[in-house]
Amino acid sequence: MFEVGALVVYGSDGVCRVEKVGPLEMQGAQKGVDYYTLSPLYRGGTIFIPVDAQVRMRPVMTREEAEDLIAHIPEIQGEKCQSHNPRLLHERYQTSLKSGSCVELVKLIRTIYAKGRGAADKGRHLGQVDERSKKQAMDMLHGELAVALDIPLDEVEDYISRTIQRAQKSDGTEKTQD
Repeated sequence: MFEVGALVVYGSDGVCRVEKVGPLEMQGAQKGVDYYTLSPLYRGGTIFIPVDAQVRMRPVMTREEAEDLIAHIPEIQGEKCQSHNPRLLHERYQTSLKSGSCVELVKLIRTIYAKGRGAADKGRHLGQVDERSKKQAMDMLHGELAVALDIPLDEVEDYISRTIQRAQKSDGTEKTQD
């Protein structure tokens, strides 16, 4: 059980603060059931979830876990996109987004970046499903990294780039990132 004030990652909503744990005094709430009241950090709204619900909710990664993830980003490979069907793409992307795994988010981002480069080489643009899914994956990943690293959200992308470049310079493997 998460305590009030805890920072958690809740599904594809990203990082949320637990504001309250207890029964809800509102229409439609089950009597005798405790709920988490969550406030997303990077968007508005409030989320109510029964404490005993089987949902993907976990603590935010630690600073060490965040730094380890960033160090391994160059090794995380995207997947080859086989489908051009927007419905199938959406389903595939949603699986990664709902997984709760930062590694899956990195894979998804790298997959869509590679797809975008291929499209650009042919004079095309990414579709809406790709663009929306990439943005959502980046928002989720960057939000958690910002909290774990205790840096502003808008500095996360530069932090990742600088960290990877420093690591590559120190081991002599300068590569471009996706």
